[in-house]
Amino acid sequence: MSANPTLVTAQHFAYLAERTRPEDDFLVDLKAAAHEAGIPPIWISPEQASFMQILLKLVRAETVVEVGTLAGYSAITMARALPSDGRVQTIELSDHHADFTEEWVAKSDVAGRVEVLRGKGADVLPTLADEVFDAAFLDADKSNYPTYLEHARRLVRRGGLIMVDNAFAFGQLFDERPTDPEVGAVKAFNDHMAKQTGLHGVIVPVGDGLWVAVRED
Repeated sequence: MSANPTLVTAQHFAYLAERTRPEDDFLVDLKAAAHEAGIPPIWISPEQASFMQILLKLVRAETVVEVGTLAGYSAITMARALPSDGRVQTIELSDHHADFTEEWVAKSDVAGRVEVLRGKGADVLPTLADEVFDAAFLDADKSNYPTYLEHARRLVRRGGLIMVDNAFAFGQLFDERPTDPEVGAVKAFNDHMAKQTGLHGVIVPVGDGLWVAVRED
């Protein structure tokens, strides 16, 4: 036990990744196909996927809502942590990305456990019923994170899990002149999230920083 925290470095990240269950051939092929399809190479890391799967198993999640599908990598990995009758409902604005995801879900080991809901997150989320999800994963446009969080708090049951990606702002959280236009939105959301009552949350230094919170109220 140490009185002082260990500062996490790139070496620690590499050490962690080397000792985490690796992604399988299907996910490797999915990423290669996404690249060929012109989909941005943006997805959670294998170690973040494993961590999220563990969390979902711990809360015995059966239903998950995701905002931001992209190529379906995170939706498929989360669905693998659910029981056979579990369901991930993932929201995607781009028809191209949604088509790709549906194609790859259909030939995955979780076919039937992932449903793509097409449209803007801010439009689709209000159509979903209160407290019908065990967990939520937010990973879309950062300027709308506060709106997505507001809906997630309504949609996820008490004791359920809310996860929010990119808390480290694409590695530019402390840059004086960040190049990504969404860095400011991430910083503002981090401050917003930290002030929430009824949520017990912490930023976990995995991937690009992951907010993990339990709904208490």
